[in-house]
Order: sequence, then C-alpha cells, then structure tokens
Amino acid sequence: MAAPPRRRRSTRTRRPATRPRRRPARRRTREAATSRLVVCAIVLTIVVAAVREYPVTTSITAALALTAAVLFLLVRTGRIRLTALPAAAQADFTHSIAAYQHMTGTQFEHAIADLARRHPSVRTATVSGGANDRALDVLLQLTDGRRIAIQCKRHAPSNRVGAPVIYAVNGTYRAYHRCDQAVIVTTSTFTPDAQRANAELDVPLRLVDGRALGRWVSGGRPPWGA
Repeated sequence: MAAPPRRRRSTRTRRPATRPRRRPARRRTREAATSRLVVCAIVLTIVVAAVREYPVTTSITAALALTAAVLFLLVRTGRIRLTALPAAAQADFTHSIAAYQHMTGTQFEHAIADLARRHPSVRTATVSGGANDRALDVLLQLTDGRRIAIQCKRHAPSNRVGAPVIYAVNGTYRAYHRCDQAVIVTTSTFTPDAQRANAELDVPLRLVDGRALGRWVSGGRPPWGA
C-alpha cells in the first residue's frame, strides 16, 4: 500500500492573543486637566467676588502682583541684573570701628568732628579736648542755633565707660559750656551703672556705643537728631 502523503507544516506563526490596551497615562492627563480647570474656575469665582466687593484693594493687589511677576521674569531672563553693593558702601574702612580703636585720643576726637560735619545740620564742629577740657571734646554749632557737647571715649571693647563719665558730662555741659545737649561717643560700651545713672537724669544724655557709632558712620541719623 502506498504511504499517505505528509502534511506540510505551516510556516505561519500564531500571534498571541492581544490584550486590550490600557490607557492610564491618558486618563491621568485628562484628570489633571479637569482638576486644573476646576481650580481655575474656583479662583476666577473668588477673584470676581473680590473685585465686586473690594474693587480698589483688589486692583492694587493685582497691579503689585503683576509688577512683581514682570520683575521676576526680567531678572530670570537676564534683562535686569541685581548687583551687590560695592565694598566701599558695605563698610567704610576709613571711619570703621576698627580704625577708630587704633587711633589716639586726639585723632578720635578729630574723626568724630569730621563725622559730625557730614550732616547738613552742623554749622561748625570744633575740637576742644585737652587736659582741662571739662568733659568737652567736640563742640557743635547747629544751623538751628543749638550747641551740642560731645565727649569722646576711645576705648578697647573690654574697657567700658562707667557712671563717673556720665556725672562729669552732665555737670558741665549746661552750666559751664552752655550747651543744649550732650553726647558721649565711645568705641566700646557703657556699663549697667552708667546706663542706670543716665536714665535717672532729668535730661538723659545721648549715649553712642560702638554699634550705634557704626550705624552713624554708615549713614544713620546723628545722635543729636535721633
């Protein structure tokens, strides 16, 4: 008997059953877009209500916010550059506290007189310190007619100004020097007794310690104008 013919194997490969594609990314995108729309709608509703209730305040706030956004954009794009203050503006080394502490007593008196002359309210600043200065180192004549007595104490930070200096200045600046106000300037600080004695005076003196002197040097208000 003749053998039955062999069946040829099919060279076609069967494709695996395909699963339905899931689309989580698109769904998340749609959900995010929907959430943004809802938030925008809520914000818009609040803004409209605020404009109706407070039109002036809302307009000012919106203008400020827009200005800030524009400035931020200009800075980010490099069209506006924020430059730092020069070193000379950050610290005046010519009249810094460290420079004051390295001066002699006479040099410190002249430096305080020069510092006072910077202010437009000062007509003259005369250094009168010495052995018998009677607690007056610099005498100021102001444009409004006032006379200011300044006592200068160039001390190291560890050497603070005590209460005897307060009593000495208070006892002479009016009766002897005929001044309207007295100032004590030091590169150091004042002791608690000195501050207490000054607070008990009928007319307290103006006490300028190292930090206050630094603010004065940096362009702050002078002690007679504070």
